[in-house]
Amino acid sequence: MTEITRLFDFPYYQLESCPLEEALVTKRDGKWLALSTQEYIDQANAISRALLRMGVGTNDKIAVISMTNRTEWNVMDIGILQLGAQNVPIYPTISAEEYVYVLNHSEAKYCFVSCQEVYDKVNSIRDQVPNLEEVYSFDEIDSCKNWKEVLELGADVSNQGEVDKLKDSVKPSDLATLIYTSGTTGKPKGVMLSHSNLVSNALESSKRLPITDGKTKALSFLPLCHVYERMLIYLYQYRSVSIYYAESLDKISENLKEVGPHVMTAVPRLLEKVYDKIIAKGAELTGIKKKLFFWAVGVGLKFEPYGQNGWWYEKKLALARKLIFSKWKEGLGGNLSLIASGSAALQPRLARIFNAAEFGLMEGYGLTETSPVIAVNDMRNGGFRIGTVGKPIDKTEVKIAEDGEICIKGPQVMMGYYKDPEKTSEAIIDGYFHTGDIGEIDQDGFLKITDRKKEMFKTSGGKYVAPQLLENRFKQSRFIEQIMVVGEGEKMPAALIQPDFEYLHEWAQRHNITIPENSDIILNEKVLERYQLEVDKANEKFAKWEKVKQFRLTPDVWSINEGHLTPTLKLRRKIIKEKYIDLYNDIYGH
Repeated sequence: MTEITRLFDFPYYQLESCPLEEALVTKRDGKWLALSTQEYIDQANAISRALLRMGVGTNDKIAVISMTNRTEWNVMDIGILQLGAQNVPIYPTISAEEYVYVLNHSEAKYCFVSCQEVYDKVNSIRDQVPNLEEVYSFDEIDSCKNWKEVLELGADVSNQGEVDKLKDSVKPSDLATLIYTSGTTGKPKGVMLSHSNLVSNALESSKRLPITDGKTKALSFLPLCHVYERMLIYLYQYRSVSIYYAESLDKISENLKEVGPHVMTAVPRLLEKVYDKIIAKGAELTGIKKKLFFWAVGVGLKFEPYGQNGWWYEKKLALARKLIFSKWKEGLGGNLSLIASGSAALQPRLARIFNAAEFGLMEGYGLTETSPVIAVNDMRNGGFRIGTVGKPIDKTEVKIAEDGEICIKGPQVMMGYYKDPEKTSEAIIDGYFHTGDIGEIDQDGFLKITDRKKEMFKTSGGKYVAPQLLENRFKQSRFIEQIMVVGEGEKMPAALIQPDFEYLHEWAQRHNITIPENSDIILNEKVLERYQLEVDKANEKFAKWEKVKQFRLTPDVWSINEGHLTPTLKLRRKIIKEKYIDLYNDIYGH
């Protein structure tokens, strides 16, 4: 049996242990098209043979930029890695200026793009990237070479011996990939991850995945250029899970119904939206049906695992599951019993309601620099605790520094930042990676994240405020889509709020408030009064110095393209503050 020590060992292991007819499945022209394990390996070898003929050798960098997850991504990944070359996945939504930086900094030799939109972006800056020899597209595009030409170039197997030789010489400690983290500030940093960084993380995280090898389907839609989804894709291959790639974020609910997956990954923002949609549907019901719906939601929001609420609660929960939650499950394909949530803090109420509805929502924690998983919850053996990110995975040592910062040591800690020894030595001290997150470990070994070290701020009264805790509470309001708590060095915390415009317009209509534009709605007295009620309610649980004393509504939707959010939907605080500096100054009377 193949021992897995390098990333390209995963498909070969699957072929020997539990080969699949549907290893990788992507929808094209309305049909789900599958690649078997054997076909996956055959195509990856063809890519390796072709790349060799194109002059790619050990340590060359190949950029892959895809708008959606798709089978070709995996085939390219294995084809590149087998040569001891490196796959450099790039977020498709970053600016053209960042494309130039990443392609030059990584010295990418070739670039593979998904579609016209990405091709146009790369083409517009190509003259600024002298190393780039050629661009290929997965979709058929006029004036761009197609990746099928590469597959055809590799059809001749006469140099397979050379591929095998290079493959055998790749060591687990060799660099496998550069992942550029679009930080919330400054230029992207190239995180160097070795084969063993990612392999160890997939193998150790796999122990927390309660699935049946060879009989499980996953739906994948979080970007593969993000280390979280990518590591899970290797883990799925290890466990012989059929991987179905969702068409897009907009089509997730359709794809869930078509595929009926057992497992998927999500970020809290998506789960918030799913929950809001379910609640909105419930609000449309009438009479006894509506009463029953909201009774079940009330039961769900009190959920504690392992029957901690006692037998009477469990009776009510069983009834709520039968009458209401079973319909939620059907709506999401009928089989979904494991959702792994990462990338940002999960609101405890979402953990409660989704687990009450038997979706198995488990929160985990990690960073690009840690390949990524450090800790994750697991429903089995008492390994799940709401409000925590679970216990650290095996072989991972977590230490809390004096200032509360989480520091970690383990096989998943990156090799360093590419071409940046200075930043590397700031991040890794005595073998411990300093995460920049503040947290604590409880007496039972569960890790709890309390805030980002860099995001905590002091008011002028010398009191510390943790904005994420406030923001998570405020986002429970149907009226609030995004919020940023401000107040560093100021006399009090305040907030910039992006309304959920869809819901707000609906509400305004119901209350006979007619307002044509978003920019008008946010100045309306009745609207501001309604938001004040939401703010007062969210403030209740916080200490006096933490409460949001004032707020301003912003007229536009915060987005990745406009620079408000990073590609993983985290707030770019500095940019948001700059964009709304007039509102900020108005709050504090500057």
